[in-house]
Amino acid sequence: MAAIGMTHQEGGIGLDLFLAKIGVSSPDKAIEGLVGIANGLAGRRRPISELDEDTKSKLLQVLATFAYQDYALSAASVKPCPDCTDGFIDTEVFTTKSHMPQREKEFVKMSVFMEVKDFIPSAYEVHRNVREVVRVQCPTCCGKAVVSNSCRCKGRGKVVDEVATRANGGLPVYKECPKCKGNGYRKMPSENVRRAVCLQVMEVSQPSWSRHYKPFYEAIVGECFKEESKASTALHKITR
Repeated sequence: MAAIGMTHQEGGIGLDLFLAKIGVSSPDKAIEGLVGIANGLAGRRRPISELDEDTKSKLLQVLATFAYQDYALSAASVKPCPDCTDGFIDTEVFTTKSHMPQREKEFVKMSVFMEVKDFIPSAYEVHRNVREVVRVQCPTCCGKAVVSNSCRCKGRGKVVDEVATRANGGLPVYKECPKCKGNGYRKMPSENVRRAVCLQVMEVSQPSWSRHYKPFYEAIVGECFKEESKASTALHKITR
């Protein structure tokens, strides 16, 4: 505990970020620290520094929140299922219904009573197909309501290079996964952040976002990893 306290003093918000990422503490304090860092970085970005204080404050809060979420992503993290909310979906199915008309019932009852040979009661049933809407387990998440954030490479960051493998006589040759760029998980699309800014703060066009706001957002994400590295170095120095 003493080492953690000393690390917190020397390592800035890096320890708060890391503890929140692994689920030990709430991310509120980490995001609050990120807002402060973002405020310092905003002075170098003219389009952001020229905003009025209220708009600027809301913008930094949204960007800091998404930056933390981006930083906390990993191959082991999960996200809400895109196809359901509770692990189940409504789907249409055809069900075969059967019933026996009253006249046939009396006939079957009498035939059974008289012990008629080779008599099959089900032969007198009437069948019909009925379309119904039923709740079934979501096939995407298998009823969990969340899906893994890992890439199709299953979090390894590498996939088999089929061309090189054939040239190598069948021995597997691996290459960086082109889908996740070797991260092992899907990064958060920056377009999601832009839409959140447009919805909660102000309208930002795609060209303006790409030129001014996206680099600023990515700089905040980069600061998360810098702060974590700083805290890791401080903890190692204190406990070695």
